[in-house]
Amino acid sequence: MALGVKLELRQSQALVMTPQLQQAIKLLQLSNIELNEFVEEELERNPILERRDDVDTPVEATDPQSNDDATPAAETAETWLESGSAAGDPAGELDTDYSNIDPDASVADRQDVTPDGPRDDWMSASNGSSGVSEGYNLEAFVSEDKSLHDHLHEQLNLSIFDPVDNLIALHLIDQVDDAGYMRGHTSEIAEKLGVAHDRVLSVLSTLQTFDPVGVCARDLGECLGLQLRDQNRFDPMIESLLDNLDLLATHNLPALRQACGVAKTELAEMIMEIRELDPKPGLQYGSIAVQPVVPDVIVRNRLDGSWQVELNNDTLPRVLVNQTYFALVSKTAKSDHDKDYLGNCLQTANWLAKSLDQRARTILKVSEEIIRQQDAFLTYGIEHMRPLNLKTVADAISMHESTVSRVTSNKYMETPRGIFELKYFFTSSIPSAGQGEAHSSEAVRHRIRTLIDNENVKAILSDDKIVALLKQDGIDIARRTVAKYREAMHIPSSVQRRREKKMSSAMAELAV
Repeated sequence: MALGVKLELRQSQALVMTPQLQQAIKLLQLSNIELNEFVEEELERNPILERRDDVDTPVEATDPQSNDDATPAAETAETWLESGSAAGDPAGELDTDYSNIDPDASVADRQDVTPDGPRDDWMSASNGSSGVSEGYNLEAFVSEDKSLHDHLHEQLNLSIFDPVDNLIALHLIDQVDDAGYMRGHTSEIAEKLGVAHDRVLSVLSTLQTFDPVGVCARDLGECLGLQLRDQNRFDPMIESLLDNLDLLATHNLPALRQACGVAKTELAEMIMEIRELDPKPGLQYGSIAVQPVVPDVIVRNRLDGSWQVELNNDTLPRVLVNQTYFALVSKTAKSDHDKDYLGNCLQTANWLAKSLDQRARTILKVSEEIIRQQDAFLTYGIEHMRPLNLKTVADAISMHESTVSRVTSNKYMETPRGIFELKYFFTSSIPSAGQGEAHSSEAVRHRIRTLIDNENVKAILSDDKIVALLKQDGIDIARRTVAKYREAMHIPSSVQRRREKKMSSAMAELAV
């Protein structure tokens, strides 16, 4: 059989992910903080792009809705993100004005409440000015929380002077976690440093006298014991209780009373005394500032009972494409390299402006549909939340399911019932026991918690009893599902709850 070479032409279709399209997809799933970080980086490397807050004189800015400068890749991305948005919005009571997306819109005109957030950190970053702006918090730079390790090192320098013991202490402090517990093994440290294990234990005993009381303990029992010794309240009965904290955790009071060899009243007093101690003394130092959640979307109730959905402009980066500056520097560009650089900067700036606008519109459109689907939840409460999945929302607004998934990632919505992540509104379905509609799993979880919170100490509800009560309410659910939901909400079993309620009742009687 002879082998030959021939030339053939074949035609095929393929989806090419351009860098611009990849960027547009990336912007969709970024949180508001991550988005501001991304825009900040673009502002630093692109001279054509400017932050709107930095512009003091009018500049010629491109219209994000204009397609004059759009490349074929940009049109492809917008088409992919919108996926048929021109088909029109579904009918409903919502009256969302897309003009809310306009960066020029005044926040004061748009809403009464300005959520706290990181915008000042990103948007008020200096642009070369050395002046102090209004509201500048100088104390934020002067004062700084002292970490637990720093606090221990300060005491170490005043307590241990032997060089070897000091080195051992430094290794031990390095093993202390934020809660104040020494997580390393003393035997391993002794072997690593080539010293006797007893010497390491002796240094550890010294560290355990440091402030805060209870620090450098190796477990909870030792931590509580250190605090009781400091109060001169440590005795053999308390020691027995600390050795059997597992019985206290499961509220097995009869076994605990037997292990401690005390009467019921004495045991109750000991438990109350332990509850007044600090199980995590290290958290008094070096507290980490928790970043507040800043909503991307704000939902407000109109007087006619409908819902107004609008974007939170405080979370949206405001950028401009400075065409005036581009025209100025283009005249001075001589080499092809300089011209290509400026052209790429202009194209990137235009694309970013359009992508940010498209991202905002997509988030708003998805949020509209979520509110439309979960109107009963906002009106009547969590028990009326409907089962909802990504496909339902995607089909309603003619978008791809993956686009809805990206939009709902790391985005938050402020409603009259609180601030929720967009994914919170998507819940699985629990079938109805009759001919009614299916129930949201989140609503069922809330119903289970309500039943348990209202149970009587003399009639603790088992999982089987909860199943029966839910069926009376028209919810068809299996016992294992009830157990799974209960455990996910960190609710103990009926046996543990019975012990806990009995102990609480005994504590209440003792207090009287």
